[in-house]
Amino acid sequence: MEKYTNALIEESSPYLRQHAHNPVNWVAWSTEVFERAKREDKLVLISVGYSACHWCHVMEHESFEDEEVAALMNKHFINVKVDREERPDVDQVYMTAVQLMTQRGGWPLNCFTTPDGRPIHGGTYFPKEQWMHILRSLQHMYTNDKAKVLEFAENVHEGVKASELIEQPVNVEAFSEAKLVELIQRWSKNFDSTEGGNSHAPKFPLPSNCNFLMDYGVRGGKELPLNHALLTLDKMALGGIYDQIGGGFARYSVDFLWKVPHFEKMLYDNGQLLTCYSKGYQLQPSTLYKRTVQGTVDWLEREMQDESGAFYCALDADSEGEEGKFYVWTEAELKGVLGDDFEWVKGFYSVNQRGFWEGNYILLRTENDEAFAKKMGWSIPAFESHVKRVNELLLSERKQRVRPGLDDKCLTSWNAMTIVGLCDAYTVFGEEQYLFLALKNARWIKRQQWKSDGSLWRNYKNGKSSVTGFLEDYAHVIAAFLALYKVTFDEDWLQHAKQLAAYTMAHFQDEASQMFYFTDESTELIARKMELNDNVIPASNSVMAINLYELGHYYRNDAWLKIARQMLANVYDGMEMYGSGYSQWGLLLNREVMDFFEVLVTGPQAIEVAQEIQKKCPAQALVAACTSASDLPIFEGKEGQQETTIYVCKQGMCKLPTTNVSEALEQLSNFNHG
Repeated sequence: MEKYTNALIEESSPYLRQHAHNPVNWVAWSTEVFERAKREDKLVLISVGYSACHWCHVMEHESFEDEEVAALMNKHFINVKVDREERPDVDQVYMTAVQLMTQRGGWPLNCFTTPDGRPIHGGTYFPKEQWMHILRSLQHMYTNDKAKVLEFAENVHEGVKASELIEQPVNVEAFSEAKLVELIQRWSKNFDSTEGGNSHAPKFPLPSNCNFLMDYGVRGGKELPLNHALLTLDKMALGGIYDQIGGGFARYSVDFLWKVPHFEKMLYDNGQLLTCYSKGYQLQPSTLYKRTVQGTVDWLEREMQDESGAFYCALDADSEGEEGKFYVWTEAELKGVLGDDFEWVKGFYSVNQRGFWEGNYILLRTENDEAFAKKMGWSIPAFESHVKRVNELLLSERKQRVRPGLDDKCLTSWNAMTIVGLCDAYTVFGEEQYLFLALKNARWIKRQQWKSDGSLWRNYKNGKSSVTGFLEDYAHVIAAFLALYKVTFDEDWLQHAKQLAAYTMAHFQDEASQMFYFTDESTELIARKMELNDNVIPASNSVMAINLYELGHYYRNDAWLKIARQMLANVYDGMEMYGSGYSQWGLLLNREVMDFFEVLVTGPQAIEVAQEIQKKCPAQALVAACTSASDLPIFEGKEGQQETTIYVCKQGMCKLPTTNVSEALEQLSNFNHG
């Protein structure tokens, strides 16, 4: 029998339920919180975290499970727990406030507000004694100098409202490749040319960075960005950040070498990294990339899939109270499991000083598949057979351990990112299982998360959907439906994307700037923000701009193309100063300043031919295919051919139609380079 139970016991979020037996009288986020705070004239604590967050667990143990701390919190504050994954809108507003006040951010995020929700103080993790000092100081200040507190709150509130907000559009002028050249020139000063990624720790995967660098490298014929992206993919796949035994990537590496991960695994990283490694394989066919994709999909299917077809959010970093305990090995354990195989595995998985960490070994690699196979005198098939066998032994042994906590809620946007990754993997590798998983997931979104009024739910758990969707959800679902069209050429997916885009413009768009707010018009937060900067998840506005650009081409809708260009223009000035934060925008800029082409295939074998072209064409092209009559405007005047015919077009101008795939690819190559 638990000694304490608070209101969070009624919530579905695993993170909130983790705190349900704290002595703190936590409540979940709601507008009623602030009505109560005003009645009782109390400050509000908004404490934001997520289930896989290590330092969230530490602060809970040190402070929120402590009766002395809880008594102080309960007496003077209304205490609100927020799952940042369920409510990114709340996290976004109060993270901005804390960054404005302290120039720092992270999780756990602890922000104190006035009774009406305006921030007055905040930070991330606080040790117990410091936390208690803050609680007492804020209460004393609010009791004895309320006017000063309210004045400060007003100033912070104005700063939050003004941040990441574009109020007036910038004139759309000609976009220039010089912008991309300068962007790469500045950004490359922070490239780690030995280990990939940026030249500082911690290192995050940042999938949109890799996608942009590969796309720009191919379109512009630029070796530096292309080689850096491929180096980064190599080093991550070989490093400890990738689970060499069970597949899937951890959220980040704490060091320069991708060696020591922060062991939590997030769906959004892995879904997007499927795209990176699939596109990387098109440019540099590597068994390492192919096995990394397969290993990640195997992990998703084995450990992260709900019976509905949706994927869960995350696996915790901790098990049995220790970070990484589930994933690391002692030499004795490895010898016991592997027997005679230990001798070669020792070199393969760096069971030496390279892999040593806190008395155990993190399994990681220093050589690619071909180099190690050659050293051992093995063929690649023999190498793959040996690795598969020892991985199965180790995985079977690892299953006996206490597993990390699973956050089993399913988020619409994160699932949509994974659909895109699975579609890209299917395009490149042709594995039917990848398409099957993508379609099953998309049908879950259609059936469960898409409401009859046209809006989306964000969250799903135990058969129930909850939380009104945010721009992130709409943008990524539209992108997922576009991706499904590109692999199936079923025009229903395009229609679904078009419907959702129309809904998003009606409920999220700012008429003046043409940008999109993160929340719809019904939001009750203290600020309505726009998400502009790309990060581990690309900005919902940059994803939406590309969606409108693609839909504008498919439907020959010049108004949508104009909006996409206006959105790019709004961030264009200054994006060269911070390339990493504008990499998804950079994908759109690549299309505007270099060759953007359409490939239209009609006739009896149109789908098979279109799929073959996509597999062999690494740069992003807009591909459409129809085997019979189509109402899709992009096909106007081109459908109904008796023989399968390929049209390669650019800016409305088409090369002579051809029935030969090699000739079409040659036309694309000529367009690309001249």
